[in-house]
Amino acid sequence: MKKKLTIQDIADMAGVSKAAVSRYMNDGYISKEKAEKIKTIIEETGYRGNFFAKRLKTKESKLIGVVLPRIDSVTVGKLLSGIYSVMDKNGYQEMFLVSKLSIDKEIRCIKKLYQQGVDGIIVDSVGITEEHLEVIDKLDVPVIFTGQQHQAVNSIKVDDLSAGLLMGRYLRDMGHKKAIFAGVTETDIAVGIDRKNGFYKGFLTDNPEAEIKFMEVGFDFQSAYEKAPEMVKGDFKPTVIAGATDNISLGVLRYLHEKGVRVPEEISLVGFGGYAMGTISYPALTTIEFDYKLLGQKAALGMLELLNGDEITDHGEFTLEFIPRESVADLCSERK
Repeated sequence: MKKKLTIQDIADMAGVSKAAVSRYMNDGYISKEKAEKIKTIIEETGYRGNFFAKRLKTKESKLIGVVLPRIDSVTVGKLLSGIYSVMDKNGYQEMFLVSKLSIDKEIRCIKKLYQQGVDGIIVDSVGITEEHLEVIDKLDVPVIFTGQQHQAVNSIKVDDLSAGLLMGRYLRDMGHKKAIFAGVTETDIAVGIDRKNGFYKGFLTDNPEAEIKFMEVGFDFQSAYEKAPEMVKGDFKPTVIAGATDNISLGVLRYLHEKGVRVPEEISLVGFGGYAMGTISYPALTTIEFDYKLLGQKAALGMLELLNGDEITDHGEFTLEFIPRESVADLCSERK
């Protein structure tokens, strides 16, 4: 029987101390040179940590790794609630790591969870790259991605394209001609590309003279607030600003309030997500609500199927709930 590698073995092969290997595996400080040596040895040997004694005895830790893009997010909270509601009933616990919206850190989180002996990994991804595929191909535990989709991996996500299409058509039918789409980087295919493309198609189709100006912002409230001045100055005079998320729209709304710009009398505003905060803002935010708790539940159920040696039977059927509120002006009525 092949001898199981220990941290000391890895340290000896890399020519570093055992403490250095431990710090590397726990994201502690270590010099770049030592980190590269340890990384090379781990990848060459396929080493996995033996932190969980139960796994050594039963080959099952009853732990599910979850990689999150951030922790200060309404959607993440709902997603986790859905995952927990399924996994807890089936005797599993979750181990969370946060990528801070970094693709590189997301990949490191996946590797770290694997090394610590989890039975499977759910990744609320910011973007599935070729490096993701290479890493996943080397793992002997199931991995499911949420938020993003790729044909080469197991993935479950909401329909961002249809959501964008629905919102774009609504604003078109309300008589809007000039829109700003405040979106995120295209490295996030779901929100940065699919949601935006759906909006463009819905707004521009059968809408003569319609124009859209794209402005890139971050996912957070503060980033949108700081970018808002650029949205309302200059020659392009939008009748509506569409934030790719409710957080973005609420950041813009804060700025408009401070500058005395009336919503929706002078400019309309919409978002995506269906956050509770949008119901108590003034005016209440028109949005499209996604069922992120259901997304978490389906991801967890899919993980249980994979752990059982089966294929995922439900890749996601999610109802999009369009919620019209007071933040959009009906320009068709005004023109009559």
